[in-house]
Amino acid sequence: MKKETILLVVISLIVGGLIAVIFTNMQNKSANTAGSSGAPASAPAVNYQQQISMLEGIVAKEPANRNAWVQLGHNYFDSEQPMKAIEAYDKALAINRFDANVLTDQGVMYRRLGWFDKAIKNFEEANSQSPNHQQSLYNLGIVYRYDLQDFPKAIETWEKFLAINPGGAGAAQVRAELEVLKKHPSAQQPQ
Repeated sequence: MKKETILLVVISLIVGGLIAVIFTNMQNKSANTAGSSGAPASAPAVNYQQQISMLEGIVAKEPANRNAWVQLGHNYFDSEQPMKAIEAYDKALAINRFDANVLTDQGVMYRRLGWFDKAIKNFEEANSQSPNHQQSLYNLGIVYRYDLQDFPKAIETWEKFLAINPGGAGAAQVRAELEVLKKHPSAQQPQ
């Protein structure tokens, strides 16, 4: 009788285990089907328009609120509205011109519109205000290299970038760019 009892217990455990696995799989399958929108799960999307509307309301009531203008500019920047970003950054810079990050962000928007002279002016002003401002130098090199194809100025700018940022973010990419540029025939001729 002992053997029969043990056999019965083992069979019960196996059947119970199988039922649990089947039940769990069915729950997971129905949960995935109910919660699936066909797209992989990701971080929640930012509702730029909602944030923009809120910030526009703030600056309408508080036109001297520099932080709100900066945040509004960032939201326009991130939602691919370069003209509006430039205008919002202008308002922030009119309140306080000394902000290398805002000047750089505005410069990126000028570049996006193809206004390279204005982009260069912003990047240079940002770097003048903050001589170790890496992002302004990086972006200045991008304009010289890719937009104006002024390789000597791109080399000069990126060498300055590497002098203050020898091993930081973007340094490896800039070194690779410099290696290519220094071999390019146009880099040897002043433009």
